[in-house]
Amino acid sequence: MKPAAFDYARPADWPAALALLASGARPVAGAQSLGPMLNLRVATTDRLADLRHLPGYAGVQIRGDLVRIGAGTTHAAIEDGAVPGRLGAILAGVARRIAYRAVRNRGTLGGSLAHADPAADWVAVLSAFPGVALALGPQGERRIPLAGFIPGVMETALRADELLLAVELPALPDATRWGHWKFCRKPGEFSKATACVLALPAAAPRAVLAALDAAPLVIPDASALLAAPAAEADRIVAGFGLDDPWRAALARTALRRAVEQAA
Repeated sequence: MKPAAFDYARPADWPAALALLASGARPVAGAQSLGPMLNLRVATTDRLADLRHLPGYAGVQIRGDLVRIGAGTTHAAIEDGAVPGRLGAILAGVARRIAYRAVRNRGTLGGSLAHADPAADWVAVLSAFPGVALALGPQGERRIPLAGFIPGVMETALRADELLLAVELPALPDATRWGHWKFCRKPGEFSKATACVLALPAAAPRAVLAALDAAPLVIPDASALLAAPAAEADRIVAGFGLDDPWRAALARTALRRAVEQAA
């Protein structure tokens, strides 16, 4: 099946992109999430606005202790070391497990995050970081905490007139502990349960449970989970309200495996 007919637009600058958005155009970058949905006609649009060539949309900038990653930065660029230091090592490890290299060459961090599929890797991982998403709208830039960027399934905190411009993350000390585990039976398959744990040396550890057909569950203080992984994972998953025993078992396993890696 092929998508229904649509117009294609390539804005030359950000004001033109915002004008297209206001006219009803649907933004697209790598099209690795939206493209299959258009092909299956699960999603439709009269016009696509291709953001890939906008100035500053891709790339990494270091600003003091903050790392700004353009929304158009591809998974492959992150996998290949575009982000420096301990943060870059963590993100590269996540990126290299996303689907296949052909997908990573085109798919973008911002496209995945803005698409807000609950099974997407960046949806789970970035929710664990004390960083912000930078949205661009008619009134300028707006900062949105990443922990609250995904309020629901296929839903973001972006306003209807805003585009995702970048994410801003803190540079991490070398002593940062990290765990990330997801259940996929083969490469390229959607995760059935994902968990991650971020433990900074001088802050409460954070954890996320995701890919369970709901918004990511952000645990801002996961100290109890690190202290008693089995009991606390049982408690967290019981409170999540999963009806399927198999998915509940996967969720508990994901949390425990992420803690093991972070330890």
